[in-house]
Amino acid sequence: MNIGILTPNNRSSSLISLLAIFLLTVGSTVGLSAELVAEMPNIVVILTDDQGYADISFNPQHPKEVSTPHMDALAQEGVFFSQAYTSGHVCSPTRAGLMLGQYQQRVGVYSAGDGGRGFSPEQAIFPSFLPDHYVSTAIGKWHLGLDDDYPELKWHAMNRGFDECYKFMGRGGHSYFDLRSDSDGKFAHPIYRNKQRINDEGYLTNRLTEEAVDFIERNKTRPFFLYLAYNAVHAPAEAPAADIQSALDSNSGITPQRAILMAMLKHLDDGVGDVVGKLKREKLFDNTLLFFLTDNGGSKAMSADNTPLRGFKGSFDEGGIRTPLIVSWPARFKGGRTQNVPIVSLDILPTAMEATGNLPTNHKFDGKSLLPLLTDKTTQHHENIYWSKGGEGDWAIRQGDWKIHVVKGNPELINLANDPSETKDLSGQHPMRVQQMTEDYKNWIQQMQDPVTGGSRFWKQKANAAPTNPKTKPTNPESEAREARRAKKRAQRKARDDRETDN
Repeated sequence: MNIGILTPNNRSSSLISLLAIFLLTVGSTVGLSAELVAEMPNIVVILTDDQGYADISFNPQHPKEVSTPHMDALAQEGVFFSQAYTSGHVCSPTRAGLMLGQYQQRVGVYSAGDGGRGFSPEQAIFPSFLPDHYVSTAIGKWHLGLDDDYPELKWHAMNRGFDECYKFMGRGGHSYFDLRSDSDGKFAHPIYRNKQRINDEGYLTNRLTEEAVDFIERNKTRPFFLYLAYNAVHAPAEAPAADIQSALDSNSGITPQRAILMAMLKHLDDGVGDVVGKLKREKLFDNTLLFFLTDNGGSKAMSADNTPLRGFKGSFDEGGIRTPLIVSWPARFKGGRTQNVPIVSLDILPTAMEATGNLPTNHKFDGKSLLPLLTDKTTQHHENIYWSKGGEGDWAIRQGDWKIHVVKGNPELINLANDPSETKDLSGQHPMRVQQMTEDYKNWIQQMQDPVTGGSRFWKQKANAAPTNPKTKPTNPESEAREARRAKKRAQRKARDDRETDN
């Protein structure tokens, strides 16, 4: 167990943790030790899948058909981060970064295929950093390793430090109605209770919620870590017929595809309400450090709405990497406010570590604890936030109000304070900033690993080929044809990422 150095921000919780550990070690009375251990905060991470930035009605620019009263209530009671990011542009890279508290590129994860196949099982992840008296569960979508080695299951959550689970393994999506482990098909693969494949029934979003509520019930007298990773609203587009019809009847003019998404979103929002409601009924909510976020931007293929952001899942545009992130811990900091400092999903693990008084000094996190921001001890956080697809030559950096996004040598520079929808490229007006941020990226990517599935983390420009501005209009038929081919390839890559075909 790693025990961190006490700081002004974690002194009280650290002293509780250290005293509890000392009393347990020397054999003090069970009642006293249990009482002190019970003061440790519960940790809950609710991760939704492909939810659009405007597909939460807390966003004042949400379309009229969106109604998420339970998510809204959580945002109103907690702290809403208006400039929160995921470390990945698709599902599994973000999950890897969240579990590591580090850029997932440090373990060679750049794509859905990299993360879905899994990084080294020897690498410590989230539950391994928690004090020993925490009980933990992984519920829902894992997407950090396949189960091709069944029954060994070296990528399984319970071989990575979790105490129990109810989940499915490597691929991005799962059928919401077919919960049998002996079915075939792209979206039909085994459900695990712990390490056993099971046949279940019900609507998957509801089943995940029920498992989460049951876990809280069984562990309400001890500190716990609940990782609830919904696969909603990821493909396939499936919801109960009555809910789809209700969405159509209530919202004239929406498409059938959008109605399915709204029906899926309703069950997701109800699930958040059930989990928070259970915490409150058991009088656990005040001493629960709860995070709510989605894993990347909303998917165009699923008719998500990312207003006012540009782009969708699969892109380093704001619509691909910005998330509605909420943090709540009423016993430690006041809610009912919005925080505008840029943060990233990598910050969740270090925040939990500081909350438990267990922030290690001998481990390098790229994420930083949010507690100094949440308790008004600072207004500063990350100097830079990085994104990279490695050898594809697609990367981005957020630095203060500035964001650079480079695709195959073509830079776009945005001032997000003035242009959150990314409508004006300022790279031509600030060449020195472009050069400096490009050097920052080169220095950062040198520290990362090559993709676990092969290839290089570096983009290699073809000989005699100069970067071209994708915004420049072709001036002749030959260049027009070249641009059409490039556009087709970009569209194919985007569609591949949206489908997340990593099997």
